[in-house]
Amino acid sequence: MSSLSAELFPVLCTSIHWGIIEAEFRLNDIVDEKLVSNISIIPFVGDQCVVFQLDNGDWELPGGTLEAGEHYMDGLKRELMEELGAEMRSYQIFGQFYCTSGALEPYRPHIPHPNFVRIIGYGDVELVDDPLNPEDGEQVVAVEVVEIDEAIRRFQEQNRHDIAEMYKLAYVLREEAKQ
Repeated sequence: MSSLSAELFPVLCTSIHWGIIEAEFRLNDIVDEKLVSNISIIPFVGDQCVVFQLDNGDWELPGGTLEAGEHYMDGLKRELMEELGAEMRSYQIFGQFYCTSGALEPYRPHIPHPNFVRIIGYGDVELVDDPLNPEDGEQVVAVEVVEIDEAIRRFQEQNRHDIAEMYKLAYVLREEAKQ
């Protein structure tokens, strides 16, 4: 898949606004490490995917912001334990959000600003423990392994069509890679 179909992925094919951040999704796996601020994963257990719910009721995309000096793969492993209680078995980058922040200062002092990149990929995980739920992070109340259609439905229900499309795209790309 060299380009995205606007018919299948209308949200990922347009400019996305997350508050003061404007993001453009691009299908690629070439990483400029100086620009990486966040990393996320569409996690799979077998042919099903993993979703998690925060204490405010929202379903969310696993991943997050890198700590100062942290390599993005180490950040992903940390986020998986914090949010899912999971260990990573494989990871394949399939895209990046090229972001521009309208804020005067970076979200955290060590994060590139005003332009930065959020890496997105899919991979296999193993649920080994309860989420760590660090005090300074979101509080996870549920981790579930569900069929892809159920994951997409949950994100669409809360108007997170961007995350729904990321799950759908990851599923399609993962199936193509198996062939």
